[in-house]
Amino acid sequence: MVSQPQPTSAKSPYYDIAEQFGIELVFRPFIKVEGISAKDFRQQKVSILSHTAVVFTSRHAIDHFFSLAKDLRITIPEDMKYFCVTETIALYIQKYVQYRKRKVFYGTTGKIADLVPTMVKHKTEKYLVPMSDVHNDDMKMLLDSKKLQHTECVMYRTVSNDFTPEEVENFDYDMMIFFSPTGIKSLVKNFPNFDQGDIRIAAFGPATAKEVEASGLRLDLSAPTPEYPSMTSALKAYLQKKKK
Repeated sequence: MVSQPQPTSAKSPYYDIAEQFGIELVFRPFIKVEGISAKDFRQQKVSILSHTAVVFTSRHAIDHFFSLAKDLRITIPEDMKYFCVTETIALYIQKYVQYRKRKVFYGTTGKIADLVPTMVKHKTEKYLVPMSDVHNDDMKMLLDSKKLQHTECVMYRTVSNDFTPEEVENFDYDMMIFFSPTGIKSLVKNFPNFDQGDIRIAAFGPATAKEVEASGLRLDLSAPTPEYPSMTSALKAYLQKKKK
C-alpha cells in the first residue's frame, strides 16, 4: 500500500517495480490537503499584492494560492512573476493564467536550493512563499542567507483522511509506505486497534520515520539515504534483497 494518490502517468517507477517483482500496488491516500479560509489567512496579516513574485513548491500551492485570491477578491497582476521548483509545476500555472516565459521560471531538480540562483538574479523582487501548515524554517533560512526579500505564509493544511467501515474491513497489506507524519497519525486514528504483526512499514523522510517509532510501530524501511534518494529506489533495493 502506497499512501499517495495513484500516479497519473503510466511511466511511474511504481508500475515498473510492480511488473518486475510481480507485486500488487494499492494507492490509498491517508491524508488530504485543504485550503485555509480567507478569514484565517487575513489573521496572518500578509498582503499578496505587496509582493511581485510567488514561489511554488507544489501544485497544491498553486491551487490554493489562486483559490484564496479569488475568495479575497484579489486580481493577480499580469506582471506577477512565478518561480517553481520544477517545469511540471510551472506548466500547471496555465490552469489559472496565461503562460509566458518571461514571467515563469523553474528549477530542474525539485529542490528549492537549485531554484535560488535564478531567484538571486531577480534580487529586487519581493517573494511570497505559500506553504502548508506542516513545514520547517529551512526555506526561510535559505532565502535569508541570500538576502532576498520574502514572506512565508500558510495557505493550505494537511489533514487526516477518514475511512468508511467497509474500507477498514479490507485492511490487509504486506507493506505500507508513508510520506508524512500526518499519514502515520491518520493510520493510528483510523485503525486504533492496528496490530502491525508481519506488516512492513516504510517511511520517507526523517520526520515520518520518527513518527512511526513514536507511535510504537516498527520501522522496516526508510528513505532517502545517500544510496537511495527516492522511496522507489529504496523499495526496489529492498525487494531485490528479499528476492535473493
